[in-house]
Amino acid sequence: MRDVSAPWLEKVWRRTSLVQRLTCVALVPTAISAILLVTLLTRHQMDTLHEMGRSTADAIAQQAATVSGEALRTGERREIGRIAQSIVQLPQVSRVRISDRDGEIIADRVNGSIGSDDDGLTVAREVLDPASHRVVGSVTVDVSVEDAVAAQRASVHNALVWLALSLLIAVTIGWSTARWLSAPLRNLAIAVRQLGLGDRTVVVPVTDDTEIGDLQRGFNGAASKLLHAQIGMEREIATATEELARKNAALEAASVAKARFLAAASHDLRQPLYALTLFSSGLAVDEYDPVRLNRIAHIQECVESLDHLFGELLDLSRLETGAMPAIIRDVPLDEVFEEVSVNFRMVAEQHDLRLVVRTTGLWVRTDRTMLARILNNLVSNALRYTRCGGVLVGARRRLDGGVRVDVWDTGLGIGPDHLQHIFDEFYRVESGPEAGRPEGTRRGLGLGLSTVQRLAGLLGTRASVRSMPGKGTVFSITLPEIQPGTVEATTVAAPEPGIPRDIVGMRVLVIDDEPSILAGISYLLGSWGCEVMTAEDAQQAMEAVHQWMQPPDIVISDLRLREGTGLDVIALLDRYYRRRPGDPPPFARVLITGETRGEFLRNIDQQTTQVLFKPVSPERLHEVMVSAWTVHHAAV
Repeated sequence: MRDVSAPWLEKVWRRTSLVQRLTCVALVPTAISAILLVTLLTRHQMDTLHEMGRSTADAIAQQAATVSGEALRTGERREIGRIAQSIVQLPQVSRVRISDRDGEIIADRVNGSIGSDDDGLTVAREVLDPASHRVVGSVTVDVSVEDAVAAQRASVHNALVWLALSLLIAVTIGWSTARWLSAPLRNLAIAVRQLGLGDRTVVVPVTDDTEIGDLQRGFNGAASKLLHAQIGMEREIATATEELARKNAALEAASVAKARFLAAASHDLRQPLYALTLFSSGLAVDEYDPVRLNRIAHIQECVESLDHLFGELLDLSRLETGAMPAIIRDVPLDEVFEEVSVNFRMVAEQHDLRLVVRTTGLWVRTDRTMLARILNNLVSNALRYTRCGGVLVGARRRLDGGVRVDVWDTGLGIGPDHLQHIFDEFYRVESGPEAGRPEGTRRGLGLGLSTVQRLAGLLGTRASVRSMPGKGTVFSITLPEIQPGTVEATTVAAPEPGIPRDIVGMRVLVIDDEPSILAGISYLLGSWGCEVMTAEDAQQAMEAVHQWMQPPDIVISDLRLREGTGLDVIALLDRYYRRRPGDPPPFARVLITGETRGEFLRNIDQQTTQVLFKPVSPERLHEVMVSAWTVHHAAV
């Protein structure tokens, strides 16, 4: 940046071109020398002219005094007048005055051809008597230097004309020389500009063998090397781009393969697991043998472990396929904290731990279900890896207008080498058997914290972690704060008198294309006292409902069937029972699926149809059936 306080001469110098600078450098010393020389010579000549005029005046005055001495002694006025007249006619003499001893002017002659000259010289001399050498009078002579001054002025004028002509010639020569000297540099500047604009073939001609020639040859060599370097770099970039494209395609293929694998695990692999869940639950019905009950308990424990593992895969699959969109609204944190406290208070007490949930009046704008899921995962992990002490859930207002929600624990902590990978998929901190409480056959895949981070991303934030090994860990998320509002309560109408709170005696139509699932759920529902009909497609479903005089109470259907979907079968049943647009549904409906892709789920009416993801535990199925029946009857 330029210095604004620089002298004005420096500012002017910065604005001049190289040609102007070279011309100035060549001309200024010459002009100064010439002007000084002319000034000095003129001054010297003027002094010389004045000195010569004074000498001439002295000589004339001395001659007049000598000639007029005898005439003044004798008092011959006519002779004195003649002498004065002869002296005034001398060149450059403008006036002669001859006075006697008493100062009386006897003769005063003026040369009319010489004008008055202010710069004239006046010289006076005493007149001596030739015999007695006594003063008998005086002579005053005025000498004019006008002609000499005029001649000097003409000489100065000519000198100035020649000086101007010489300076003009010097300027012309200097300007031409400067342009000739600066032309190679100007060409170099143009070449550099072209090189900067991308012209890689620019070359400057070598004009001479001086330093400028060396500079031109150096520029050409540097431009050539730069061209080769750019060509090589472009080849490397092209190669790297191709390699990156291949790796990106491989990553995309791997991501698609993983998504397909997760989708398969979420659908096809869940089918037999769902059937196994149903059959293992039915084994305990009417069984009283302790040995068999113990074996059944072990089977159910293994099934629950598989269910937990597939649940983690299901969550990951739903997040990756976008099947879990965030529904943002105003949420009171105390409501979510109370849900977390209810879910884990008994778990903490069973392991002699404290679960402290600090109440707060803060509200945030977020998805309530996702926030609850995040806190449930964090509190579950905290309780699992805490041997003594407890877990604290709290919130604190930040200065930037956000609310930080923290989950603290007094567990073993996380080592620094694990912190940067703690939110990665399938990453588990293995620290030996003392790292957490034994969970039996139920062992996670390391997807809990990855799910937390993905859910936080859907909420527009990120989960962070701080830990001190041996003392504990704190997980935090930051949410936008809002002013307290009104809780949007969704209440379900209480069942009227006479409406059963259980599912005993309910007519249930089950639709699934897997015979093993139909057999398992039929056995389970039958053990609960339901009247069950099964179907594998739409035709069998229509045949099944013909056996009932009234519509079924609940239809439980798989989403994907061999021919069409469960939604198509339910729509066919609606038309069979003459449901018109706007009418309440003729029966409660529950969809059970292992599908996670959004295109299969977006057409489901969430207000009339409840969706469960395979495998479904018997307790969850029983709970949803009661809820679906209650909501359906309240709508009717």
